Amino acid sequence: MEKQIYLSQSITISLVLGLSFLFIIFGIYYSKKHQGINNYLLANRSVGIFSLTASLVSSALGTWILFGPASAATWGGVGAVIGYSLGTAFPLFALIFLSKKFRKFYPNCRTLIEVIRLKYGKNLYKLILLLSVFYMTIFLIAEVTAVAMLLNYISGTKLWITALIIISSSLIYTLYGGLRASIFTDNIQFIILLILIILAFSYLISFNQDQFSFNYINKNNPSLLSINYIPNFTAGITFFIAVAATNLFHQGNWQRVYAAQNDKVLKNSLIFSSLIIIPIVFLMGYSGLVAISTNSNVVPDLAFFELLLKDQFFTISIIVIFLSISLTVSSIDTIINAISSLIIVDGVKIIKFNNSLLISKQIIIIICLFAFLVASQGISILYLFLIADLLCCAGVMTVFYGFYNRNFSEKSAYLSIIFGLTIGLLLFPSQDFSKSILVGFLIPSSYFPEFISNSLLFLSFLTATFAPVITWKTK
Repeated sequence: MEKQIYLSQSITISLVLGLSFLFIIFGIYYSKKHQGINNYLLANRSVGIFSLTASLVSSALGTWILFGPASAATWGGVGAVIGYSLGTAFPLFALIFLSKKFRKFYPNCRTLIEVIRLKYGKNLYKLILLLSVFYMTIFLIAEVTAVAMLLNYISGTKLWITALIIISSSLIYTLYGGLRASIFTDNIQFIILLILIILAFSYLISFNQDQFSFNYINKNNPSLLSINYIPNFTAGITFFIAVAATNLFHQGNWQRVYAAQNDKVLKNSLIFSSLIIIPIVFLMGYSGLVAISTNSNVVPDLAFFELLLKDQFFTISIIVIFLSISLTVSSIDTIINAISSLIIVDGVKIIKFNNSLLISKQIIIIICLFAFLVASQGISILYLFLIADLLCCAGVMTVFYGFYNRNFSEKSAYLSIIFGLTIGLLLFPSQDFSKSILVGFLIPSSYFPEFISNSLLFLSFLTATFAPVITWKTK
C-alpha cells in the first residue's frame, strides 16, 4: 500500500529551515548583549517569573510529548496517561523543596553534579557525571529521532535532512549564547506551544466530539479504563517513576534553579509550570486512548498524529510541523547547554584543560554528530527514552537521600547506585518487551511466573529505583 503523504517535501523542508533560522536570529541577537561565562551558564542569575516558567515548561515538554504519552496509552491504558502527566510535573513540585535547600547551602554552585561533588566526594560525582552526560546524549538522540520520524510520516522527508537542520540550528545559537539564548528562545517557543496545542485540541474535539469521551473509550476498548487491567497500574507506576527520576536529574532544570532571580520567583515558576504541564501531557495521552479505541491497528508512536491528520487538512499539517519544531528545538537547546555546563564546571575537575568553554563546545559538536548519525536510523523513540530514564532511576533516591542524612557515606551511595543499575538492566526488556538479559536470555522465561515475564519494564524501573535502598549504610 502506498504511503500517505500529507504535505510536500519542499514545503516541509522550507518550513523547518525558516523556523529554525528564526530561532537562530532571535537567539544570537538577544544574547549579543549578554555575553560572559555567568550569562552562558546561569543567565547571570537574573531570570524573572515569566521567563523561568516559560523555560521550565518548554524544556520539559520536548517532542516526546507528541509520541510518548499517546504511545504508552495504547497499551498501558489510563494508568499510563495519569502516570506520564503526574510524573512530568512531580519533579517541579519536588524542586520547590529541594531547590530551597540547595540554594541555601550551596549558593555558589552551578550544576547538580557540582553539589554532589561538594556533598559526597570525587568518586560518586564522577559516576553521576558519566551517567548524566550519557542519559542526556540518549535524550538528545531520541528528540531528534522523534521529529525526524514525524516529518517523514507527514511528508516523506528523509530522516537525515530533518536531523541535520534541527541539530545545526540548535547548535549555532546555543553555543553562542548559552543559557541566556536558550531561555529567550524558550519564551517564544512557549507561546507557540500554547497556541498550537489549543488549536490542535480544539480541532480534534470539535470534529470528533463523540469520540473524545470516556464513554466512547469504554465502549470500544473497556480494558484501557478497567481497574482489573493490570497494565493500568504497572504502566502508570512505571512512567511516573521513569519521567520523575529523569527530570529530577536533568541538569537543564538545575541550571534554571540557580538562574532564578530569587527564591520567590523560583517557587512560583515551579508551581505555575507544573500546573501547565499536567493537562498538556494528560491530553496527549488521552488522544492515544481515543486513537486505539478508534483503530486497533494504529501505530503506537503515531497514535496522536493518525487521529489529528486523518482528514489530511493542509493547515493541520502546518500546525503539527510548527509544534514539533518548537518542542524539539526548545528541548535540544536545553540539553546542549546542560551538557556544555557540566563539561565546563565539572569536567574540568577530572581532565585539566585551559579553555574549558572552547573544549566544551568541541565535545558538544562531537556528541551532536553522533546524535545525528543515530537519529538518521529511526530507532524506536519510546524505547530510547526508557533507556535514558532507567539510568536516572538507579541514582535518584540514593543521591537525594544523602542530603537529608549527614552520616550517609560516599562509598555506600556509590555501591547502591551500581547495584540498582545492574538489577534494573538485568530486567530491562528487549525492544519487543518479550524478554530481558535475566528473563529469557540467561534464564528461560518459562522458569518465571507469568506476571514477571509480562511486566519486565515495570519491574526493571521498580528495582532500579528501590533496590538501592537495601544496600544503604551510614557511617
